This record gives sequence, C-alpha cells and structure tokens, in this order.
Amino acid sequence: MTKSNLTLAALTAGCAMTAACSESPAEQEAERMEDQIEMQADQSALDAGTQEAALGMNEAQLLDADLVTADGTDLGEVEMVRRDASGAVTGLVVELEDTDPDRWVEVPLDGLTSRADGDDMDIQTSMSADDLAALPDADMSAMTADATGAM
Repeated sequence: MTKSNLTLAALTAGCAMTAACSESPAEQEAERMEDQIEMQADQSALDAGTQEAALGMNEAQLLDADLVTADGTDLGEVEMVRRDASGAVTGLVVELEDTDPDRWVEVPLDGLTSRADGDDMDIQTSMSADDLAALPDADMSAMTADATGAM
C-alpha cells in the first residue's frame, strides 16, 4: 500500500469512528436494531424462496415494498414479515416514515392490497399516518432473542 493510500484509509476510518462516536446511545441502539431486522428479514426471504407469501407477492417483494396511501403517499417501509406457527403471514412490520427515533409497528394484513409502482410493487393501506402512529410498537423481543441466540 502506498503512503497516500494508507493516509486515505486512515482518514476514512477516522471519519467513520467520529460519526459513530457522535451518535447518542439511543441512535446507536436504533442502528443496531435496524441491522438485526435487516439481517433477519434477508434470511427469512431467502428461506421462503419465490413462493407467494401474501397479497400476491413473495417475501422478498414484500420486504422491498413501501406502505402507501391510495394516492401513493409514502407511510413507511416494510421491514419484516410476521408469520404464525403454521407459516401463514399475519402482518407486516413497518418502519414508519419520518419518526425520530425510528419506530416500527405491526400492520395486520386485513385491508392491505398490493399495487404496482412502475416495475416495483407497493402495499396500499386505508390507514392514515395518524392511524399508524396510534398502533403500538411492534414486539421485537423474538427478533432480538433470535439475533443474540437467547430464547
């Protein structure tokens, strides 16, 4: 490695550490939670394959979808698919748009429909942003236990 490449690498690492240090503990915890959710969701979609999960979409498509209103207003992003003991999809964990700190709620499938957005698919709801904000926080304890190996 040349001296200039080594200097560049050191500066890049220093900037990353400075950014991480400037985050509050709550922001660091939210970031850790997001990383765990994403890893679990990716593995779940891989395990589920291409078979339909719900709403005419496979799990990977659900995880790629935004939750939108009838007029296309973005309400949040689908982060996880919830299933019951038999494997049937019961709801979607959605990260709500414009929340600080990040907030996840579980949205039941009732009243949801899929809708095309160009080459992508989104999930349409009749719920408003206020309706979603009134939902309780999604129970992430099972996800946290799975990620840490605890039960």
